Amino acid sequence: MIFDLNLGLGTILLLLVALAASSLRILREYERGVVFMLGRFWKVKGPGLVIVIPGIQQLVKVDLRVVTLDVPSQDVISRDNVSVKVNAIIFFRVIDPQKAIIQVENYLVATSQLAQTTLRAVLGKHELDEMLAERERLNLDVQQILDAQTDGWGIKVANVEIKHIDLNENMIRAIARQAEAERERRAKVIHAEGEKQAAESLMNAAEMLSREPAAMQLRYLQTLTQIAGDKASTIVFPVPVDLLKGLFAEASRKTPPT
Repeated sequence: MIFDLNLGLGTILLLLVALAASSLRILREYERGVVFMLGRFWKVKGPGLVIVIPGIQQLVKVDLRVVTLDVPSQDVISRDNVSVKVNAIIFFRVIDPQKAIIQVENYLVATSQLAQTTLRAVLGKHELDEMLAERERLNLDVQQILDAQTDGWGIKVANVEIKHIDLNENMIRAIARQAEAERERRAKVIHAEGEKQAAESLMNAAEMLSREPAAMQLRYLQTLTQIAGDKASTIVFPVPVDLLKGLFAEASRKTPPT
């Protein structure tokens, strides 16, 4: 009789210990527990030690850390009818555990699906050149749209980064030809601008020399000095009559009368 009583007390004690152990939850600093009582939302608890009444209360853990979500490659048709494949990364976190559990069945899956559709919708409104050159602005547009739509789920989208924009081989070759043509156009424009500046400089120099005969004479003499050192060939250099007249006039002024 005493043995049966001790066995019964031991069983009850083990049941109480098991019940107490099952009612204790330990939540880390980055975790919160959404507690339901008889199926209805009660409160959000944590972090630390949380007591849950077995059979009456249920606790659902929610991670508050930033989640890195890789958006699979999406087929996008740009506004100028170019087909590309685009993938991205989304950084978000839960800021309201109650909404994240109650308002949506699985906030990770829901955010992923919403990110895919939003990425296609936003990029489809832009031309290919804008996708390649204005990636920062596109990132911001996608981030703002996602953040507004997931606000009701208690989720904050912190950042969106477009990783790759993949083109087919024909489009890559077309872009290369376009870039080469643009470089050639710029080279021709720069060459033409240089010719124009050189012509203007020559015209200014000619006008200056025409106004000063003495400067023309000095220029002739300088040219003769430069070509005098070349002994490999005979150079016939015409001397302008005006230059000779100037030299004779200068000599006559210096010769004293007899």
